[in-house]
Amino acid sequence: MSEIFDPWPEKYDQWFETTAGRLVKGYERELILRMLKPERGEFILDAGCGTGVFTSDFLETDTKVVGLELSRPMLIRGMVKNRGRRFLPVQGDMRKLPFAEAAFDKAVSVTAIEFIENAEVAVQEMFRVTKPGGIIVVATLNSLSPWAHRRGEAGKKGHPIFRHAQFRSPEEMAELSPVEGIVETAVHFEKTDDLDVAQKIEIEGREKGLNTGAFIAARWTKPG
Repeated sequence: MSEIFDPWPEKYDQWFETTAGRLVKGYERELILRMLKPERGEFILDAGCGTGVFTSDFLETDTKVVGLELSRPMLIRGMVKNRGRRFLPVQGDMRKLPFAEAAFDKAVSVTAIEFIENAEVAVQEMFRVTKPGGIIVVATLNSLSPWAHRRGEAGKKGHPIFRHAQFRSPEEMAELSPVEGIVETAVHFEKTDDLDVAQKIEIEGREKGLNTGAFIAARWTKPG
């Protein structure tokens, strides 16, 4: 599976430099940080860290982060991006984490489980390596959103990335763990929407508590 992502590090980062990409990233970042609440001195696992787009946000709170990634080119780009910070890169599979039980204060994974058919195994592993009382956050693309529908259609036409993706609904995300958690969505607008319109749509979607936002995140606390 790692070879699927090997050619994509630069293209992946370039998306977040577009006008739509920056707006999307801002709302995704806000939701992830609100759920994870990274704090100074914490030891955090970022499973499926990719090029470190969100890892950098966790490191800004003066945490120590292990970034685990299957694709070596993606991981190398993340290393360069976070050079000089407390970032420890590890190449590996999040379905079989190479870490001891309760090794981390918190664990997070952003847009990685859509490429894992049996995602429950990966979530169980994240629980295993997190300390009792610690937070686990997993985010992906919401199957109820138009974004997922378009990417699903692209996958059917042979897109090299999306043909391997499996998108999940809020209900399906909640069921990835027997532990009761919370699920929220963000990015209720379309990438073609005008900036001001997109911001208004996002506020309205949040106020209504809609579950159809393109970006979906689930949060659990490991029982003590």
